[in-house]
Amino acid sequence: MNTTDRRQHLRDILKHLILEPTGFTPEHAANGLHSIMRGEASDAQMGGFLTALRLRGVDQQPEMIAALASEMLSNALIPVLETDTQSREDFGIVADIVGTGGDGWNTFNISTTSSLVAAAAGLCVAKHGSRASSSNCGSADLLESLGCNLGVITPSDVAELLQEHKFCFLFSSTFHPSMRYLAKTRRELGFPTPFNVLGPLTNPVKPNRAVIGVHSQPLGPVMAQALKILGRRNYAVVCGDENLDEISIAGLTHVWHIDGQGEINYYTIQPSDFGVACHPLSAASGSTLADNQATLKRLLTNSITEQDRAIRDFVLINTGFLLFVGGMAQSLKEGADIARKTLESGKAMELLNGFAKTTQQLQAQENTTTN
Repeated sequence: MNTTDRRQHLRDILKHLILEPTGFTPEHAANGLHSIMRGEASDAQMGGFLTALRLRGVDQQPEMIAALASEMLSNALIPVLETDTQSREDFGIVADIVGTGGDGWNTFNISTTSSLVAAAAGLCVAKHGSRASSSNCGSADLLESLGCNLGVITPSDVAELLQEHKFCFLFSSTFHPSMRYLAKTRRELGFPTPFNVLGPLTNPVKPNRAVIGVHSQPLGPVMAQALKILGRRNYAVVCGDENLDEISIAGLTHVWHIDGQGEINYYTIQPSDFGVACHPLSAASGSTLADNQATLKRLLTNSITEQDRAIRDFVLINTGFLLFVGGMAQSLKEGADIARKTLESGKAMELLNGFAKTTQQLQAQENTTTN
């Protein structure tokens, strides 16, 4: 991408998008976002850009999505996975499990819980997330309610947190500060735009394994192709048969699995493949922040009630699949078995408590520095 194009103002990009849509390229889309992330665009221009992208169906074009994700990452704060005792290679596999949201099911915080259980089982997990936007309780909301100070985590903290806990949370607002220019416009528009699918593609750690849930089946192959363009390998895009952005506990889940050579393989899976019973999605729904917090505590301390069994099994299949994709399990059933043993051991609760304590210490250090 040449320097002249990079300097092109969003107004000119928007004019091109509206008046010459057939000649609008991924490079133009990236240039438009570049202008926004430099703070050069007005609210009207940003609103027009997002609306035009949606009307032109950019969220169904892998090349466009990949270009926007690349631009976001080029402006992100990228952690260096290196400590005094570990190099990037020493960290080995670093994984994530995340969904686009927007599926309307308002299930319990499955990916957040699964990330903790998988980390407690030994998989290094860098969880990218934010507060709730389309649900009652987002990943950050839940972890913060349990004593985790997420906003204090900076790029320089990530490697040590992963080394100590096998887990770190990367708050999207911290690691993508330039996206603040779009926040108000996206909120006020009130409809989904292509930027709603970029979060799972823009984890600044750039994990080498991931499970990404999407909110509609047609988006599955689009997201997989975008990931392939971005050079991601050993990633799995999943969508429950109910248009759920997780592996469904109720029945079939569609999978688009990008292998190590970049080939996209489509297949379906179901709870019985994990040795787990099916449950209706209504039995695994989320509720208020307080209720979800209490449910998570019961899950992680192995003190579930009869009403928690569907959610427990929901966590087992999603954690099991993450462990399978992450190379820690040779089959889906083995992955679920590892997840079950980890939950029963209490290790996930120990991990959460340790991670929370470390982030509280980081907060205390910051307070001491600023006072």
